[in-house]
Order: sequence, then C-alpha cells, then structure tokens
Amino acid sequence: MLPRKSIIPEEFVLPVITPGLVRKPRFRDRPQKARFITKSGACNLAHKNIREQGRFLQDVFTTLVDLKWRYTLVIFTMSFLCSWLLFAMVWWLVAFGHGDLNPNRMGIDPCVTNVKSFTSAFLFSIEVQVTIGFGGRMMTEQCPTAITVLIVQNIAGLIINAVMLGCIFMKTAQAHRRAETLIFSRHAVIAVRNNKLCFMFRVGDLRKSMIIGAAVRMQVVKKTTTPEGEVIPIHQIDVHTENPIECSNIFLVAPLIISHTIDKTSPLYDLSFNDLLDSNLEIIVILEGVVETTGITTQARTSYMPEEIQWGHRFVPIVTEEDGVYSVDYSKFGNTAKVAAPRCSARELDEKPSILIQALQKSELSHQNSLRKRNNSMRRNNSMRRNNSMRRNNSSLMVPKVQFLTPDGSQNVPET
Repeated sequence: MLPRKSIIPEEFVLPVITPGLVRKPRFRDRPQKARFITKSGACNLAHKNIREQGRFLQDVFTTLVDLKWRYTLVIFTMSFLCSWLLFAMVWWLVAFGHGDLNPNRMGIDPCVTNVKSFTSAFLFSIEVQVTIGFGGRMMTEQCPTAITVLIVQNIAGLIINAVMLGCIFMKTAQAHRRAETLIFSRHAVIAVRNNKLCFMFRVGDLRKSMIIGAAVRMQVVKKTTTPEGEVIPIHQIDVHTENPIECSNIFLVAPLIISHTIDKTSPLYDLSFNDLLDSNLEIIVILEGVVETTGITTQARTSYMPEEIQWGHRFVPIVTEEDGVYSVDYSKFGNTAKVAAPRCSARELDEKPSILIQALQKSELSHQNSLRKRNNSMRRNNSMRRNNSMRRNNSSLMVPKVQFLTPDGSQNVPET
C-alpha cells in the first residue's frame, strides 16, 4: 500500500512545526548563587585535599554507618565470608598437622570428625561460627589446638556480628530518617505583624508521634568583609525567633508559623524590598528535637534564598475544627495571600511610622474598590440575566402566524 498523504502540504507544515521544536537559548541575568544548605537539608559543601585519611579508620564504626548502603552490604558480606575462609584454612591445617587427611590412618580419633578436605573444613567453619550444628562434623578431645581455635573463632564471630548488626541497625534508625517527615514551607514571607515587619515561615510534622523538646534556630549566612579587609565567605549570624507559645521549645502537634521580628538587633533591619533581591544572604532554619518513639535526637534543616522570600504575603490558615476534631489541610501548607506591607526597610519604618499607616490606607482603599467593582459586575450580570429571561418569556408567549392555502393556490394569512 502507498503511504497516505496528508491533506496539508509538507512545504507548509514543516516551516510551521520546526520553529516550535527549536528551543531558544535562555540567558540568566545573573549566575545562580550556591546555597550553603539545600532545601532537603543537606549541606552543600565539598571537602577536598584531606591529607590525613587515616583519621577515618580510627573511628571504624562511624565510618561504616556513614557509608552508602551498597558499600555497607558489600563489607557486611565480605566480613563473614573472609572470616569463614580464614578459619576454614586454620581447620584444614589442624587436620593436616594431626594427620586426619591421610586415608590410610586407622585406629586414631581425628581432631574433627569427617573433615577430609578443604571443602569439609569450610563447612565446619560455617557451622562453628553461625552455630548451625548439622551433626555430621564434631570436635573430639584429641587436639588442644583445635579447642583453642574453636574458642577464638567463636569470639571473633561474636565481635563481627555485634559490629555489623549494630551498623545495620544504626543505618536504618538514623536521625535524618525521622527528619524526612518534618516539613518546612517552600517560601518564607515578610509581612506586618503587631505593627512590626516580621520574617515568617511555617513548619509541620507529618507523623502522629511527636518531637519532644522541639526548638527552632535561625541563622543568616552571608559573605562579609571586615574593616581590616578580611573576607569571611561564610559569616554566620544568629537570629532570634519568636515561637507562638513564647517559650524556648515548641509543641509541634500542628503546623506552626515561626516568626522573627525585624528589629534593631536583626541582620535584616536595613534591608528593603529592593535591597533583599540584590543581597547575597541565605537564611538557614534548624529544627531540633528528640524522637518520642526511639529517644534519638533528630535535626531537620532548610534554607531560604532572597528569591524564595515573598514580601507582603501571609500564610493562609490550614487548621479548622470539624465535628469536634481539629483538621489540618496540608494541601494549603505553603499557600500565601497578599497583604498590605510597606516595601521599605524596618529602620525606615521605625523612623517614619506614617509609612505603615499610608500603606494600610492604600490597602483599605484598594480593597473597597475591588469590592465595589465586584458588586457592580454582579449587578450587571444579574440585570443581563433578568433581561434575557424576560425576552425568552415574551418570545414564548407570542402567537405564531398560520398560513392557509386557498383552492386557487393563493395564500391567506389570518389576522392575529
């Protein structure tokens, strides 16, 4: 069969489709700034040129826990396999030295019964270390050396079991696994609260098991230069937070909004809306607490860059009461609503309080104008619907004209 031809000519289709497939290069105004803490909480830091690598071997257990799972499983398997092979060689040497491998030797009890090759010695080594005990091979009282090897292998097997099983347990119960259910809002906001500019973000816990003694800390990280000309690439400044219950710890039973008042002691005191967009700072948020079920201290981290801070927004409420139970709608966890907020710095707001009053008045006027426009549009729509309904009713009440044909073929239209 011949291929079916398109209705539209190819010389018309190709020039139209081709420009849509070719992507135009995108140019950024400025290069993307590296962040110190990623949104998932990992430290974006690379360690290079570490000369003293032997320090990691001095803390073998922590090194094993910090390794990736594939390396941990390889070490777990090889530790048991190498120990079985090593003691299998020892058992084979014991049997060889005692003459148990000689098939012509009769009348003398062997050190280990039914150990006549390296394969049987390997199977006996596995039985001793993992205490399987099939019963086909057993110790005798002929060789004190074999008894010593048995004791040494049992002790070595217990040590390997303790270290490797402890490593596997610690990897499965690491603190950062619990931190995966501690969530932060994607964006932070700056809005007016209690007549002060405040930096706010939302934090929540997805599990029903609580974090005991949860505390929130904030730090501002930025590149600074001292008066002496020293450049500090990562200058950390502590930021005071105001918890909703006004204490050092928070009761994280429901999502909370953590607020920081931008006052004279705040590193954000001199930043306006335009200054914030051009700044190179990064706000790090750290949530620490003790897991209720395991008693392990956990820590969740995130950070906010200037482009992730929404000026003049406020978080929408997500906790409602339904049938005597408080309900949390996590689909609105990061939703914000635009509110009135002056775009000047907190210093300018303290020096000129009238700026806040003017901003609130403008917001009130814009709100009234939007309500007035909405009411006018609703009235217009209602009047149009009423007119349309009246026209339909009038058209339905009209009597249709009926035409009659006379025998001579002429039309007779009766009067209505």
